Amino acid sequence: MRIAYIQSIGGASGDMLLGALLDLGFPMDALQEELAKLDLSGFQLTAAQETRKEMRGTKLTVKVEDPTRYSPRWLLDTVKQSRLDEPVKEKAAGVLTALWRAESRVHGESEEDLELEELGSVDTLVDVVGVVAGLAHLGVEQVHASPLVLGAAEPPRWPGGYPNPAPATLELVGMAGAPVAADHAMYQGVGELTTPTGAALITTLADFQRPAMSVDSIGVGLGAKDPENFPNVIRVWLGETIERPAAGKQGDIVLLETNLDDVSGEVLGYAQEQLFALGALDVWYTPIQMKKNRPGVILSALVPASLEAAASELILRETPTLGVRTRPVERYAAERHSVPMETELGVISVKVKYLGGEPVSAAPEFEDCRRVALEAGLPLQEVYQRAVAEARSRFLT
Repeated sequence: MRIAYIQSIGGASGDMLLGALLDLGFPMDALQEELAKLDLSGFQLTAAQETRKEMRGTKLTVKVEDPTRYSPRWLLDTVKQSRLDEPVKEKAAGVLTALWRAESRVHGESEEDLELEELGSVDTLVDVVGVVAGLAHLGVEQVHASPLVLGAAEPPRWPGGYPNPAPATLELVGMAGAPVAADHAMYQGVGELTTPTGAALITTLADFQRPAMSVDSIGVGLGAKDPENFPNVIRVWLGETIERPAAGKQGDIVLLETNLDDVSGEVLGYAQEQLFALGALDVWYTPIQMKKNRPGVILSALVPASLEAAASELILRETPTLGVRTRPVERYAAERHSVPMETELGVISVKVKYLGGEPVSAAPEFEDCRRVALEAGLPLQEVYQRAVAEARSRFLT
């Protein structure tokens, strides 16, 4: 799957993100063609190669000839009534809606009331539509992002001004539950680093994690600022997801084995209990035919490599064997969690198995079902079947 990872180094804005996509190979002609589908005028685009603290990148400049600020309804209707492809139209509308909702919360008004007020100028549409169209042009199917860099939390820098982070930016962060980078002394006095439009684009289009991926290209978008202590840039990594197995592979495991033909069942049971108590991952017995046609068993124990010596000594001490075979092994193990489940009959622990992050089975603990059956005076099978049905309903739907 083609994915993009947005790394916010020195902030994020719509024009910085769009500059990074141009830097990745989104042609300016293609961008102009997409924006033409909005049937808008009153703006000019220029892109130039510049540096910020020795980091080369693309600086996109949107020169707005019409400074009029439009209502959120006008911006949304312009997108919805445009000739943009439906996927681009839908995602761009989602970003503008998030921005609208954040501004409504800041002003303490309903979205319908804010409809009559200003939200953004033409460059807001250029940034939003341009970024969404650029990701589509580059074949990006999923977008991921690092924590947002908001800069120092500072009061307004002039009378009547906004504090940093801007109220709408912070609302967008809160609405998405987005992670933010820690404050740092180098951000002091620099002002706004992540704009409302940048925050709306990232929180709407991306999730905040970096998946396993192979990176084949990197785009760098430059901001208008040039602080002394850090580069005002954003990077977009472009690549493919790395397919991972549904179950995790575990190493550093040793398989211990020994053949036994002169041992009682009681001794075998005790040895198994002691191995589990020591930390064995699994212990089992396999029937075999030994010399002189005598029946016997193979004792097998799967243990972490760190317990190899201790487990071998335990087997030699607790069974009649004279030797233990060892060999390193690996295994695939599904993720599993034990979750307490409240039921009408009482609390029963449930083992939930996951493959590839998805729950695939849920089984109640037998001992808990046995305890509940004894306490309630009910048949064990009835308790178990009711627990199975409840577990599947809660954890597998």
